[in-house]
Amino acid sequence: MVWKPHVTVAAIVERDGRFLVVEEKVRGDRVLNNPAGHLEPGESFLEAVRRETLEETGWEFEPAAVTGIYLWKNGQDETMLRIAFHGHCAKHHSDRALDKDILAALWLSRVELTQPDRQLRSPLVLQCIDDYLAGKRYPLELLMHL
Repeated sequence: MVWKPHVTVAAIVERDGRFLVVEEKVRGDRVLNNPAGHLEPGESFLEAVRRETLEETGWEFEPAAVTGIYLWKNGQDETMLRIAFHGHCAKHHSDRALDKDILAALWLSRVELTQPDRQLRSPLVLQCIDDYLAGKRYPLELLMHL
């Protein structure tokens, strides 16, 4: 068996103490996640996070820094390698159709994300936000696309 981690990117965007998140349907459950998705063939990390954020939220995302690189094994015996970016969203395309599994793009506080009636897609959701809140910022030049 060949081990292949899933390479993903995520956007961490804060506005007025609230974070841009998506409510999505995963295996029949409604969960919250950072705007995130898989790196596609031939795509750079920055291209991927811009595309995924636009597709899932309708917001144009501009990465400013890397907040963390995470390796996580989920319950389905899959390993995720996530690169999270902090950045800003300036332009919203409210008429844009979102990805088919996205139910809504929301702005929620960290406290709202931890309410008992909220289910997070993975522990990566809060870990990425907490690392951002802790001031973790690494230059975008850390990532090379050759």
